[in-house]
Amino acid sequence: MTPIVLITGASGGIGRALARRLHTQGYRVAAVGRDESRLAEVDATARIVADTTTPGGAALAVASCQEVLGAMPTLLAHCVGSTLITPLHRTRLESYHDVMRVNLDSAVFMLQAWITALQGGSGAAVFASSVVARIGVANHEAIAAAKGGVEALVRSAAATYAGQGLRVNAVAPGMTDTPMTAGMLKVASLREGAARQYPLEGVQTAEQVAEVMAWLLSDGAARLTGQIIPVDGGFTAVRPLVK
Repeated sequence: MTPIVLITGASGGIGRALARRLHTQGYRVAAVGRDESRLAEVDATARIVADTTTPGGAALAVASCQEVLGAMPTLLAHCVGSTLITPLHRTRLESYHDVMRVNLDSAVFMLQAWITALQGGSGAAVFASSVVARIGVANHEAIAAAKGGVEALVRSAAATYAGQGLRVNAVAPGMTDTPMTAGMLKVASLREGAARQYPLEGVQTAEQVAEVMAWLLSDGAARLTGQIIPVDGGFTAVRPLVK
């Protein structure tokens, strides 16, 4: 049977690239987002408008996928996310709550809704973390806390549900060229400065991150669960030789 994958945040840079890749590979893709007009541009079998930062929205996404495609999505890619680059002493309460809602709350609610609907069945899920959850980067306190929570969620859920054959992993991208980073990367000096931070120099593409996420959902990663895979040009692991 052709696998069904539910992709949340599908109209964002990485979500859109993942939908395109999996759709091309023959998966039935249910693309979830809040903006119907942006979803219309995503390569998908079904398009679902839902806000997965709420429990009701997450449950709606799963139920709508089942209704439209006639079966439960055994694969989940949660690509919902935002960022906040500001020091903690300048972080407004509403900004903090928003970054936690979009990044951590949505991950918890989506995983909960999907696992509940699986009713003990097997499957695979992949989430999007960030390098800032794995290494201290200045002015990223709130988003680092949110993504750190996502990584902890992934490891705990992987342990809880391994017995039913359910795999849960995540990627932790470094600077990626997406609509979310476009404002910064359009400035040549900022793009060059960002690129120099990475041992494998340059700013990676959304497609490069999506390729790793697609692999984590595939049978090729059948022995991986509870893992956070950095897709960061070596940023969190190595330091380049200074010439």
